[in-house]
Amino acid sequence: MGAESDFRCGFAALLGRPNVGKSSIINALLKEKVAAVSPKPQTTRNAVRCIYTTASEQIVFVDTPGIHAPKHALGGFMLKEAEEALLSVDVVCYVVEAQDRAVGEKDGIILKMLASLSRPVVLAVNKIDKLARAEDYKKAVALYEKFIKPAAVAPLSANKGTGLEELAAAISALLPRQPAIYPEDMLMDSTERFLASEVIREKILRHTDEEVPHSVAVLIDEFKSPDEYPGEKLCTIRATVIVERSGQKGIIIGKNGTMLKQIGSEARRELEERLGYKLFLQLWVKVKPGWRKSPEELRRLGYRS
Repeated sequence: MGAESDFRCGFAALLGRPNVGKSSIINALLKEKVAAVSPKPQTTRNAVRCIYTTASEQIVFVDTPGIHAPKHALGGFMLKEAEEALLSVDVVCYVVEAQDRAVGEKDGIILKMLASLSRPVVLAVNKIDKLARAEDYKKAVALYEKFIKPAAVAPLSANKGTGLEELAAAISALLPRQPAIYPEDMLMDSTERFLASEVIREKILRHTDEEVPHSVAVLIDEFKSPDEYPGEKLCTIRATVIVERSGQKGIIIGKNGTMLKQIGSEARRELEERLGYKLFLQLWVKVKPGWRKSPEELRRLGYRS
């Protein structure tokens, strides 16, 4: 790493409406999948810390849930996660889309949140690859500059991997000069249990439609790694998939259990790669009616109130 007096380090919250590409930006910057991504909105539920380190900077990205008006206790938890993240960071990276030509309800909520903050804002204009002319991203910039005064603007495409270093440089310039907080080879500040639950949930999101993805939670019942249990040859994970209705349970299990087997197989392969262990993964599906509306169930499932 660079000289301590020149090194910049701090926290940057990624903020934006659902499915705008926040997690994709983090994964592309770190060149490794650390945040759950799916085509479904509201994939991220918890504020997840992902760490980008170079010789001159360390940016701790706090990937927040997509902002939306809450309709139940889980939605309220997700909004609170985003709000709390804004209070503990040095910079806010507000992610919008290059095609935006009007401010919708979800961005209206975000702009109100930003209006009460004293933190500098970097406007990250994602998906410029979807424009016929890349320079047309400036139309989106002009739209949002009616409401905020960004300290910097960064056009990019997480999908194509363009503009990412420029985004990191814009954020880094606004961070305090101080030593790194995390080891330089650390990419994510979360437990292996949390990673396992997120990988399993992501596979469910990718294979289900309509109301099912938003009604699913994953509870890790058992996690035994060879590091913690030296006698174990495999990492053993047993998890329960929670849904709200019996019909959703049937969809996830599939005919003769084929869907659940596919979800489990894909989750196991990814977790073996990311954890570095051979893995035994066992999944159950349980119906808990109305769990998203129950503060007690949310706490049990790891969503603090």
